[in-house]
Amino acid sequence: MQKISRKRMLCFGLLLALLGGIVLWGAVAVIIVNYGKVDEKAPSDVAIVLGAGTWKGEVSPVYRERLNHGIWLYQNGYVEYLILTGGVGEGNSVSDAAAAKAYALSQGVPEAVILIEEKSTITEENLFYAKALMDELSLRSAIIVSDPLHMKRAMLMASDYGIDACSSPTPTTMYRSLKTRIPFLAREEFFYLGYLVVRVFR
Repeated sequence: MQKISRKRMLCFGLLLALLGGIVLWGAVAVIIVNYGKVDEKAPSDVAIVLGAGTWKGEVSPVYRERLNHGIWLYQNGYVEYLILTGGVGEGNSVSDAAAAKAYALSQGVPEAVILIEEKSTITEENLFYAKALMDELSLRSAIIVSDPLHMKRAMLMASDYGIDACSSPTPTTMYRSLKTRIPFLAREEFFYLGYLVVRVFR
């Protein structure tokens, strides 16, 4: 009877852990989705447009929509400068930031207001090197631009790097259908929870 009792207790404990994990996963999903619905844009020194890949010098559709929103913020007087982010990805000969700059120039943005960082490969590096560029040029405030489901993690990282930032998710995100949103949300949950754990040990 004692062995059966222990077995039942173990099963019960595993069930509780599973249910707890499901509740946590659901709660984080709600937090990420709701946060991405909020646009905090306010007059700032610069818009930091987070990278989203390029191919043979052309920005990806996802990156293009992020850039379009950053350009809109500049054209409507919210920011004085744009920081375009991204290093040289696999299979490319130019950096994502350089391709993004070419796109911004094609949309009529003056070259003098376009700043680029070409070292990053991931979101955290986007923000780390953007902050270094801001410090170098005495830029103090930023609007972070990305897709809605990316904003929660991006803003947490921006805060950790000391960026005085507000969020402004692109309203023309390419992640609109359930087929595209669900995988992206699952990915964001994984990396967001992972970052929460990692930052505890820093």
